[in-house]
Amino acid sequence: MHYRLFIVLAATLVMTSLVQAKTLRLVTLEYPPYEYTQDGKLKGLAVDVIRRTFKEMNQPITIEVLPWARAMRYIKEGSRDAVFTAFKNPERERFADFSNQVLMQQAVSLFVRKDSKISFDGDLRELESFSLGVVRKISYGLKLDNAIKANTFKRVEEANEGTQNFGLLLKRRVDMVASTKYGGYHILKKLDRENDVKELPISVQNLPSYIAFSKERKLTQIRDKFDKTLARLKQNGEYQQIIDDYFEREFYR
Repeated sequence: MHYRLFIVLAATLVMTSLVQAKTLRLVTLEYPPYEYTQDGKLKGLAVDVIRRTFKEMNQPITIEVLPWARAMRYIKEGSRDAVFTAFKNPERERFADFSNQVLMQQAVSLFVRKDSKISFDGDLRELESFSLGVVRKISYGLKLDNAIKANTFKRVEEANEGTQNFGLLLKRRVDMVASTKYGGYHILKKLDRENDVKELPISVQNLPSYIAFSKERKLTQIRDKFDKTLARLKQNGEYQQIIDDYFEREFYR
């Protein structure tokens, strides 16, 4: 009896080691400052958090940058293990096990020129006399998306990507632009125009994003361990330190 119990325990330890030792294949997209390639290297806020969390788990990973639609398809069919940073919705939850811990809280903000007199108290209807710049086919959360569909703003101009969107603002073609908070500051830093634009003090909406594991890969144990590890990093202050270190390194070096 004791011998059989020993065999079972040994087999369990071996299987656990094999699961931990197997490299997980993660996918993401170009989405600065959360994840992006620069000089051939993958960087970003979310990348730093992901790497640190899996390192604490002693879990090797690879990260592949793909177009978003393809990344999600790979998770759905099980040809990759996990994707980040992903917004949670019922359709995706059918094929992906989302972390319970929020990986990145993405605040959607409005940016205006430094000399602008526009104020915002959270009611988008008060901005009906102003024009807005957005990136084509990007969701800014239900609150702003619905306001755009309802023709709340005087005019909505679409750009192909974030840098062009801020260009509309700087050229005075629109009164304000929408962007994630950190994404906006990343673009302004790249353009060297931080002193020409300001963020309105109240965010439009806060959107939590997660890491999502393929249901086909049956990785709920890994997901649960990821949750516990990330929660610990948040509780002891290391999560915030990772974010602070990123901005110190990338914005103030």
